[in-house]
Amino acid sequence: MSRHASGLMAWLMQRATAVYLALAALYLLWFVSVDPPADHAALVAWISQPLVRLGVLLAVSLLVAHSWVGVRNVLMDYIHPLWLRLALLLLGGGLVLASGLWLMWVVMVAGV
Repeated sequence: MSRHASGLMAWLMQRATAVYLALAALYLLWFVSVDPPADHAALVAWISQPLVRLGVLLAVSLLVAHSWVGVRNVLMDYIHPLWLRLALLLLGGGLVLASGLWLMWVVMVAGV
């Protein structure tokens, strides 16, 4: 693939991750409205189910990818001084990565 198609790949990644995240959000809204967990123990029991945990971990990783592409594109489009763009990319990437790792840790420890 040529360098000219890199924008297309970012666009496709944004759209693909957005579809999964929208479906996951609809599922969570449905779950909470139809059969809400009665207490914290019920919520932990629900998220401890293997398919639910896998779906949530996939959603978290796709959320990290989705937000990184968005942050990167905004910074590359609107921040012109190279030193400032690099500093903000490092800061934004670090925040996105740290948030994603923290969320994954929370999901993995929830059932323990």
